[in-house]
Amino acid sequence: MHIDSHPAILYFGTPVVLISTINEDGSYNLAPMSSAFWLGWRCMIGLGSTSQTAQNLVRTRECVLNLPSIAEAAAVDRLALTTGADPVPEKKQQRGYRHVKEKFALAGFTPTVSSTVAAPGAAECPVQLEATVIAQHRLAQDDPAQHGRIITFELKIMRVHLDTSILMDGQPDRVDPDKWRPLIMSFQHFYGLGDKVFPSTLAQIPERLYR
Repeated sequence: MHIDSHPAILYFGTPVVLISTINEDGSYNLAPMSSAFWLGWRCMIGLGSTSQTAQNLVRTRECVLNLPSIAEAAAVDRLALTTGADPVPEKKQQRGYRHVKEKFALAGFTPTVSSTVAAPGAAECPVQLEATVIAQHRLAQDDPAQHGRIITFELKIMRVHLDTSILMDGQPDRVDPDKWRPLIMSFQHFYGLGDKVFPSTLAQIPERLYR
């Protein structure tokens, strides 16, 4: 039986992404989020407009999307309720956030030099996607009270770095879904992928045809 429902959030389950960007003073920011989806080598993300990451993206137009596995869950959680913004935005103050400048150090991640962008990768994450901002859009034009509070960014992936432990044997350009265990967030809780539940007809299409 279905009922009409009004959840405060609609995070039914998406991968956790650690976005690394460069602050105005040249230091590094690292922020966890899960409002992201991919279409080919394009990625759409959504961020609060007052967040340090959003401000850095507007200014520098580049970032690295680091995808942690379930092994990095504790490190990701150390970044919870922290922000690179100083002062802390009012909404985040109400939720208990505090300002932290050295977020890589707090989480225990190691910044790495990227190939195509100035923002660093996070060495411990099995997937690192260097990206540039192609377009941005402020949501909720139909609602004056909400308009501009969230910005969506279209990102173009410029370079992909994959840990060899998640690749298909003998295939450097293919991730093995039986080896890759992304960290998933569903309604503010961490989860991992389980076993395959059913054979996929789509899996019969060669991945190269999506290029």
